[in-house]
Formats: sequence, structure tokens, C-alpha cells
Amino acid sequence: MEKLSVPPTTTRTESGGFVTPEGTIYVSKPFRSKSSKKLRAMITFAPRKSHFDINNEASGANEFRGFFTLFWISMFIFTLSTYIRSIETSGHALNLRFATMFSRDAITLAISDGVLVLSTGLCVPFAKAISKGWIRYYWTGVFLQHTIQSLALFMAISWTLNRQWPWVQSGFFTLHTLVMIMKTHSYMTFNGHLQYVSETSQALLQDLRKATESAGGWDQAIRDAQAHRAELDARTTQDSTPGIGTPMIPEGASTSYVDIPTAAALRQRLAAVSEESKEAKTTLPDKTDEPVSSTNPHILVDHPNEGISAMAKDYSELEGELTSHGPYPVTYPNNVTLKNFAVYQLIPTLVYELEYPRTDRIRPVYLFEKTVATFGTFALLYTVTESFILPLTPRAGDSFFRALLDLSLPFMIAYLLLFYIIFECICNGFAEISYFADRQFYEDWWNSTSWDEFSRKWNKPVHTFLLHHVYASTIASYQLSRGTAMFVTFLLSACVHELVMLVVTKKFRMYLFLLQLIQIPLIMVSRLPFIKRNKLMGNIVFWLGLYCGFPLLCVAYVAY
Repeated sequence: MEKLSVPPTTTRTESGGFVTPEGTIYVSKPFRSKSSKKLRAMITFAPRKSHFDINNEASGANEFRGFFTLFWISMFIFTLSTYIRSIETSGHALNLRFATMFSRDAITLAISDGVLVLSTGLCVPFAKAISKGWIRYYWTGVFLQHTIQSLALFMAISWTLNRQWPWVQSGFFTLHTLVMIMKTHSYMTFNGHLQYVSETSQALLQDLRKATESAGGWDQAIRDAQAHRAELDARTTQDSTPGIGTPMIPEGASTSYVDIPTAAALRQRLAAVSEESKEAKTTLPDKTDEPVSSTNPHILVDHPNEGISAMAKDYSELEGELTSHGPYPVTYPNNVTLKNFAVYQLIPTLVYELEYPRTDRIRPVYLFEKTVATFGTFALLYTVTESFILPLTPRAGDSFFRALLDLSLPFMIAYLLLFYIIFECICNGFAEISYFADRQFYEDWWNSTSWDEFSRKWNKPVHTFLLHHVYASTIASYQLSRGTAMFVTFLLSACVHELVMLVVTKKFRMYLFLLQLIQIPLIMVSRLPFIKRNKLMGNIVFWLGLYCGFPLLCVAYVAY
């Protein structure tokens, strides 16, 4: 009977679907078609959408959806009144001093950014050299990878400081450099790990061949496995063939994920595929006609000898890591191509996978909507920044608390607009261009009751990267406890945030670094039972902290 593999982190919906990290899958009961005796299951995939996407049916049916419309109407009226007031007092809507500042040296910035993006393609020949065995990833490749990434970051920062760009250009180029480093790090780490899995798999296959010598040889072991499988099938009472009914997972569903910590940390993808029924064969090559995997295991998993069966299961799991399980399977190292890497660069994710959930077409109207929303929201952001933030930027000697009060609301509005531009407009736009179906770039962070919840929800791409390549990686590689791994993750994040502030402000103050680390004891406090139960109070404290945080950093770095 066929097996259906699903991710281990699934929850059942009222409609009978299973919520996975990439979306919702609906699986019918097993059925036989008239043209085939094989059991099959109908699978439907429903990709996730971002909360503020107008095509999101769940958000469109939300009882608070009117407040979204109210926000944009209020922002339009606010901006219009700002323009009218400025025209009455100065004769023009905006003075464009901010535009003059962030457009300075724009051509050099564009060329620098282009060189940065193109230079990331160098990791493709690096991955190719590892796949060919010219470089061993553990640990020569790891050393070279981190050395190159550190050198790239150093060169980018040095170039930024040398050009003496204003804070907008400096911040953009530094942040984009960090994004490119994270993407290439995930790409090289993932492919390096797969090369290690491939070598381990081939070594295990040789051991499996040697183990079958004591059982009469390879061909005899296969015949014994087939006979044992037939015996087991004969004992099973076959029910009448069910038809297509309410979506459900077939009984006995198995996972398609390897129980290796690093691999488990790297992989969370859709795995809803049917295994073809096994047919009797007198001889088989090293692999069956279809690629060996956890969903299509090697035939020796049915061998009566437990040792041989266990080795065949391990081999199947390792081979399963080398092939994706989506509708268009990709097998390592066939993915190591410039085209594959270019598509990965377009996809708004920081974690590389062999295959991603895909859409079937690009919607021009949707792209137009996101483009208009990007420029329209940027106009609002520009107005807020030039009219209500830059004129109120504090100087040494100004009242500290007055500056906090003056800047708190403008900074919060600017933050909301910038969040919308990046995670709703730009990410969804690139996702549409690259046929990327998983659009959950953020969750309902506005309902957060603690800072750890906020850090998980507001920036899903970075959170997923830190979870896979820092938190889980340190646990797997250095056997750290969860608490220690969390501290290392926060420490790295704090260092990177402070580095950005150092480049932007040209000041080494450590204010943001300390605020980042202070979140750790605050997280511990928020987990106390009497605080955790009061979600309203937790949400109030969260919003007050967010309101104070942005102006506090501005006052601290500018005036002190």
C-alpha cells in the first residue's frame, strides 16, 4: 500500500487540511483508478498568503478589516493636511532637503550594489567544487566559506565608510550586504551538507553490500526481502477500496525527514507525495527505478534480517535528503547551477532549499498593485521623515524627555510604513516574479505579548535563518543547551545590529547592543505564569516598549 509522507509539524484544520510550514495540504482517501491497480491519493496544496494581502481570504473576512482601510484613509488625510500646511507657510509642499541627501552619489551606490549582487555568484563554482569532491566541506570548505564572508563584509563596510555616504545610503548598503551574506551562507552550508550526506550514503551502501554477503549475496538478499514483503502483505486483511472522500492522511503515514539535527534544522518543506506500489522483481540495481528516499525506500528495508533492514532504512533516509519532494523533484548535485542560484536570489527567503512551493503563473495586475503600493507608501514615509522626524532630531543639550515625546509617534508611523513596504510590497513582489508560493513573511506581531514572540513574528525570513543556521546549528555542532544556543543567537543578532548602527552613525556607543541583550531577562520575566496569563498587559507593555525604543535610540545615538 502506498504511503504518504507529511512534515512532522502539521496541524489539522476544520476543513480536513494539514497546516505545514509552507501552506495547507489536502489529501484524499486512497483510491484506485480504472486504468491502474495502484493506490493513489489526490493532493491539493493551498499556499500561505501574507496578512495584508488583499487576496487573502482569511484577512478579508476578519472582523477588524475595516481598521486597515481606516489607517490608509487617515494617512492620506494626514499627508494631505501636511502638504497644505507646508504650502501655506513656505510656499511648497516639501523642501526636498531629505531627497537631496539620500540621492547623493546615487550612481556609485547603484554600481556598488550591482557588484555586490553579482559577486554572490562566486559561491556557485565553490559549491560545484565541493560537489565534485575537489574541496571537502568539513572542514576546509567551512573555513573558506567563513573567511570569504568575513572578507566580503569587511570590504563592504570599508567601502561605505570610504565613500562617506549619508545614513540612508550607508544603512541600505550595509543591510543589503548582510542579506546577501545570509543568502550565500545558507546556499553554501546547505550544499556542503548535502555533499557530506551523499558521501555518507555511498559509504553506507557499500557497508550494506558487505552485510548481504552473509545472507547469500546481494541478489539473494533482494529475493528474501521480496518474499518477506509478500508474506507481510498476505497477513494483512485488505479492506474494500475506498473512494475519494473527506481529506485525510492515509493510516501509517511516515515522515520524509532525516533524523539528523543539522538536516532537520535546514529542512521544513512540503512532503506530500505518494509512493508507487512495489512490484516483484528478480534482480535490482543499487537503487530502484525511482530514486531511493524515505517515501520510496530501498527494497532491503523488508529484509528479515534486522541489521540489513536497519541499514537499508538509514540509506533510504540519507538518499531522501538528496532529492526534493515537491511536484518538480530536484536531486543534488543537479541543483548546483547558475540558473538555480539566480532563481534563489530572486526568491524572498534567506534559507536555501532544493525546491520551494511554487505558483503556476505571474499575475501582472498583482505586480502592478504591489509596485504602486511600494511607491505610494514610500511617498508617505518620505513625508513623515522630512516633516516630523528630521526637524525634531535632537541636539546635545536638548530636553531628553521632550525629544522622546516629539519623536515617538512619527517614528512609530515610519516603522509601520517601512514594515509594509518591505514585507508586504517588496517581498510579495519578488515572490510573484519568482513564482514563490509561501508568502508568510510575517505573522501577527502586533498581538505580541513578549519580545521573543515579536522577534519570531515580525521578520520571518531573518528569524528562520537564525533558527536554522545559528540556533539549531550551534546545538548540533557544539552540543549547546537550548538556553545557551538562544543566548548565542541573541548575542550574534545584537552584534550585527550594533554594527549597522556603527556604520550609519559613525559612532561606537553600544546602546542598541545593550537593548538587544536586555531582551533576554525580559523574555524570562514574560514567561512567569502570572504574567503569561495576562495577555492584555503583555501586549500593552510590548507596544509601550516599541513606542519608546525607536526615539530612544535616535536621541541616544544623535545627541550623546
